[in-house]
Amino acid sequence: MRPEFFDAHITQLGWQQIDNLRKHVHESGLSKRIDLVVTSPLLRTLQTAVGVFGGGGYTTGMDVLPLMIANAGNSARAAISSLNCPPIAAAELCREHLGVHPCDKRRSISDYQFLFPAVDFSLIESDEDVLWKADVRETREELIARGLEFLNWLWTRKEKEIAVVTHSGFLSHTLTAFGNDCHPLVKKEICKHFANCELRSIVIVDRSMVGSDSSTTNYPGKIPLGLDIPSDAVDGRKVKEQKQPVDSDPKEHEKM
Repeated sequence: MRPEFFDAHITQLGWQQIDNLRKHVHESGLSKRIDLVVTSPLLRTLQTAVGVFGGGGYTTGMDVLPLMIANAGNSARAAISSLNCPPIAAAELCREHLGVHPCDKRRSISDYQFLFPAVDFSLIESDEDVLWKADVRETREELIARGLEFLNWLWTRKEKEIAVVTHSGFLSHTLTAFGNDCHPLVKKEICKHFANCELRSIVIVDRSMVGSDSSTTNYPGKIPLGLDIPSDAVDGRKVKEQKQPVDSDPKEHEKM
């Protein structure tokens, strides 16, 4: 509740955690697979997004904008380049729990654009923070609804591999809407609280579309075409033959 924590920035310990996550993302090869990074438009998530997924160091004279200028948010960090990294876009829908807490109030987009020149803020309509209220805290139900709206928006994106840099409160509440048809231990795992700079991979599936897309690894078989009786059909024929009545005296049968 302390006003000096307005739009709280990353601490030096936090930057160490960012550096370690960045190392993991590059060593695992994940950095080469990410098509888009979507981040909450708060200082700490913007710093995390560019610190983990941004390019290398930025020097004056480069023909691209920096993702982050030097010492942005009192970080004591060098400027970060936008070369050789996925695009980073800010979205209001994945902000932390809205209202009352000064640390969750954002500054103007104009301020952010100065600190993070190459980040895309075009998805945000208002320069000032019109969502955060000093005396009204977003309800749990409202937060979950906003989280589901965010996931639905993600589903409309053309990108397949999207990194989302957001907040533990937002994630914990949003994910409680899932796993109700699973074993309680699975539900517990889905809703487990996120640690600082923790990364989890989640696959979003539209159940109405399950099975509608043909797999790129499926193979139709029967190439070239030819006689090919499936083994279950052969087994079925054998069972049918075994069930036929046996004539112990064929000759007597012929006399009839």
